[in-house]
This record gives sequence, C-alpha cells and structure tokens, in this order.
Amino acid sequence: MKGLYTALMCSFDEKGNVNEKGLREIVRYNIDVQQVDGLYVNGSTGENFLISKEQKKQIFDVVKNEAGDDVKLIAQVGALNLDEAVELAQYATNLGYNAISAVTPFYYKFDFDEIKDYYNTILDSVDNDLIIYSIPALTGVNMNLEQFGELFENEKVIGVKFTAPDFFLLERIRHAYPDKLIYSGFDEMLLSASVLNVDGAIGSTFNVNGRRAKQIFELAQNGQIGEARELQKVTNDLIAAILDNGLYPTIKEILKVQGVDAGYCRKPMKALDAAGVKQAKQIAERHL
Repeated sequence: MKGLYTALMCSFDEKGNVNEKGLREIVRYNIDVQQVDGLYVNGSTGENFLISKEQKKQIFDVVKNEAGDDVKLIAQVGALNLDEAVELAQYATNLGYNAISAVTPFYYKFDFDEIKDYYNTILDSVDNDLIIYSIPALTGVNMNLEQFGELFENEKVIGVKFTAPDFFLLERIRHAYPDKLIYSGFDEMLLSASVLNVDGAIGSTFNVNGRRAKQIFELAQNGQIGEARELQKVTNDLIAAILDNGLYPTIKEILKVQGVDAGYCRKPMKALDAAGVKQAKQIAERHL
C-alpha cells in the first residue's frame, strides 16, 4: 500500500450529476499518464461532502470498474452520519477496495472517546483495513501522539493520511509506530515529509502533477535531496498558481487541456469565469 495516491477528482455535469464518462477518463489519465500507484476515492478533492450517499456509491462503482486491479484503491467513507459511514465501508469493501479511510468526525466538538468509537464502529462492520484521515485545519480535530497510539491499537488501523504542517508530530508518529503507514497530505510539503520517511502521499494536484510528485518522493528516498528540492520548487510554483486561480476548478480545467472530460464542480463551488479559464490554460502551458 506504499506509494503515491491521487486524491481523485470526479467529473460532474452542469446539474451536479456524476459524469461517468468523464470520471472514467480521469481514472485512466491518472493510471496511464500520471502513473500513480493508487487512487484515493471520495475524499475532499472528489467533493465528497457535497454529494449524496448514492452518488458516493456510484463513484465507488465506476472507479473500481474502470481501474480494476491496475492500482491500489482506497475508499474514503467518513461521514458525520455514522450509519452512512458504516454502509459505505461495507459497500466499498464488497467491491474489492484495498482499504478504507475515514475523516475524523467534524463540526461538532467530539471528544476523543467519541472519535475512537467512531473508528472502531466502522471497523467492526467490515473485514478491511483503515487509514485515518487527519486534516485538523478543516475538521478542528487535533490529535496528539498518545491518541494516535490508541487508535493504532486496533490492528485494522494500518496508518494515517497526515494532512497537517506539524512535522514534529509527524516525526514522533514515524518514530513511535514504524510499522504503520504514513501518507503525506500536503502536496506542497511532499519533500519535507519524505525526508521524515513517510510511506507515500495522497494529493489533489497529483491529478495533473503525479509523475513529478513521484519523482520528488523517489529522489528523497534515494537521498538526492538537491534534485528533489528543485522539483519541489517547480511543483510549488504550479501549486501557487493553481491556488491563486481556484483549486478544484483550475485542476479540472487543466485536465480538460490534457483532453480529459473533467466536467464541473458542484455548487456552491463557483465555476471559473472566462479569465479564470484562460489563466488555467496558461498555467498548464507554463508549469506542465
């Protein structure tokens, strides 16, 4: 399960329905062109928190059908509704996903015992492994080393998607739990995380920059830090330009430049105006 995983985008039509043809094209582009090791499905980048349970199932279906066994697949099933998270975990497991993942429960200020019960309830329902999705900036859930350790006591919890800039905590987790998988979640910090010996990364910009990200990771693993730093600089120039223009709609426009039917973002995300579309095309020309 080690390696680089794309936080997979989903193609939607103008009414917000899943564009199956476009989704299949995104899957194939990531596998065949970006050559990533796996796909992280129905995460934040897939606009997961804007879609219905049935749409989530549809996406799990289409991705598995298109990808087959070409790459590893991780299904993000986390939801505020625990019954839904359990149902999605069972659904993705039955489809043959290699692992499930779940964002920490958010919005309400859950205490750690509630968070732990959330994960254990999901895992009690399936015969599958789970990767914690920790993204404190969006969930407000900050867990310490001891709390990660408590979650890791469940042998089905095999690792964490660590989307946080706290590299002191990252190093402590790496040192304390060498057998658990740690995936870096911030694309712009891939090199820094790789130096701390993470097992891989999961990123949204890998949809268009996967090959370069994989080079950074492999160079760092081989101790070629200077070369990796140069590629991280090039990558961060790309990321800065994308963020300035609008993260998800810009990535979708760049995919369209590459001939991929990436569709639209779901509302309330706004579409790029004409100037934004032009800028996205220029970003693709300058940085890819």
